[in-house]
Amino acid sequence: MSSTGNDAAVIGAGPAGLMAAEVLAEGGATVTVYDAMPSAGRKFLMAGRGGLNLTHSEPLPRFLARYREAAPKLEAAIAAFPPQRLRAWSETLGQPTFVGSSGRVFPNTFKASPLLRPWLRRLDAAGVRFALRHRWTGWGDDGRLLFRTADGERTVEARATVLALGGASWPRLGSDAAWVEMLAAKGATVASLKPANCGFSVVWSDVFRNRFEGQPLKGIALSFESQTVHGEAIVTRNGLEGGAIYALAADLRAAVEKRGEAILQIALRPDLKLRELAKRLNAPRGKQSLSNFLRKAAQLPPVAIGLLQEAALASGLPLSSLPPPHLAALINAVPIKLTGIEPIARAISTAGGIAFDELDADFMIQRLPGVFAAGEMLDWEAPTGGYLLQACFATGAAAGRGALRRLALGAT
Repeated sequence: MSSTGNDAAVIGAGPAGLMAAEVLAEGGATVTVYDAMPSAGRKFLMAGRGGLNLTHSEPLPRFLARYREAAPKLEAAIAAFPPQRLRAWSETLGQPTFVGSSGRVFPNTFKASPLLRPWLRRLDAAGVRFALRHRWTGWGDDGRLLFRTADGERTVEARATVLALGGASWPRLGSDAAWVEMLAAKGATVASLKPANCGFSVVWSDVFRNRFEGQPLKGIALSFESQTVHGEAIVTRNGLEGGAIYALAADLRAAVEKRGEAILQIALRPDLKLRELAKRLNAPRGKQSLSNFLRKAAQLPPVAIGLLQEAALASGLPLSSLPPPHLAALINAVPIKLTGIEPIARAISTAGGIAFDELDADFMIQRLPGVFAAGEMLDWEAPTGGYLLQACFATGAAAGRGALRRLALGAT
């Protein structure tokens, strides 16, 4: 067993933890970042595989509304570190950003690694130390932090601790939610962790599944209850996922949990009014197959036609029996029954976490003086589109500022 000490210990080397470490180091604190993985920022790098969506350019009031019930709790942190500041911060690391056609903000390189590498170099130059392959296991009887390492147990004394351990999605990258039991044992209220920005199960026919697995549905509109979202979805072997699905995921998840299913409606040609669509479908079909006719008259790709066939199969009415007005109505309101939620380990992010009522204005856990929390450990969720990373960076900065204030007060 070995023992070390520093002003501040940051546990978790993702965006929230690294930002907390940067704020602490800039404030003059001695900081060590601990992480169970062999390298820093693993989930951050994964987030950048499809293009690193750092934040979004929409006005702040609309931006904040994406956090739903948690918006009032996150408002001060995001207002103190808003999207414009995150973009400026990225530029100081040699990664200028641009606004895409959807309003999303990306670094010019589209990747996470060109941003992470100079960030780690800057932290190193600021004196931030890294202790990797250190799995946090809680606190000892004397209040010191306990870590399991390849060389045995290690204890750490810190005047302030920032926890930034992530949620429970993609556990192989380090966010395995082992912290939930540790904090619950200390009396902290932790809302159950659930998959967010996740896929949903659909009982496809074998023909549809085998032919269209992995195919995108582009230019569609998804509707559930009073909400409609335009975007894309992807057919998976077990159901549907993708950006438009994620935007509705919180309400879809709640419905599936409550009723065991959710009926999602998909408009395959939301750009066409029903009258215009019906007019196109009323054209003579001649000797064309129905699929070929739909491809030409309604400009539907094969996967969309397959989705129509699935709906017809479920209803027991063949598509060929539907008159043009009814067929047009079906094309722009295809009912899809979602029967389950994909596992949290495969979700992009996590809902639930430490209740905000457990925190003070500095993101300190009130039951654990000197212990702060940030990022996905907290009880909030948001759709993809830059909102996830923005909140992680902003709450990391807020927790770092809170820890600095505690250190300045000389509290232990």
